[in-house]
Amino acid sequence: MNASDWRALYEIWSDRRVCWGTLQIPYQSEDDVRKKVENPPEGMVRLVAEVDGRVVGASSLRRGHSLRMQHVADCGVSVHADYWNQGVGSALLGAIVDLADNWLNLKRVELEVYTDNAAAIHLYEKFGFVIEGTKRKQAFREGKYVDGHVMARVRD
Repeated sequence: MNASDWRALYEIWSDRRVCWGTLQIPYQSEDDVRKKVENPPEGMVRLVAEVDGRVVGASSLRRGHSLRMQHVADCGVSVHADYWNQGVGSALLGAIVDLADNWLNLKRVELEVYTDNAAAIHLYEKFGFVIEGTKRKQAFREGKYVDGHVMARVRD
């Protein structure tokens, strides 16, 4: 990912269809997204997917904050709505899993997903993530509370 990718990520993260499945809100300012991309939190790796030179998706992997949790990371994936069901999410998550397993020696990668996001749940299960629990009324979306699953992929 390049710092200049912030404009493409702004377009992706501002789309209400994409926001529906994330904790993002559709009314972020361009400046907030630019700052987020140019100044990632410590321990975060972001990857982007490109089609014909256009950034169409992003994924992130962030290691645990505690010294006792350096074997754990959380991850996220977002894909431009025009590119859903075209393998972009699989490519991004595959790269994250490869990075976690083969380069960072992570034992646990975790994420949270809304219980009604069947496509995302299917994607995560395809890569070995399992549902560990459900958070009731985890977030507020489009005027109502929605539940979320905690999912993880654990290597022995």
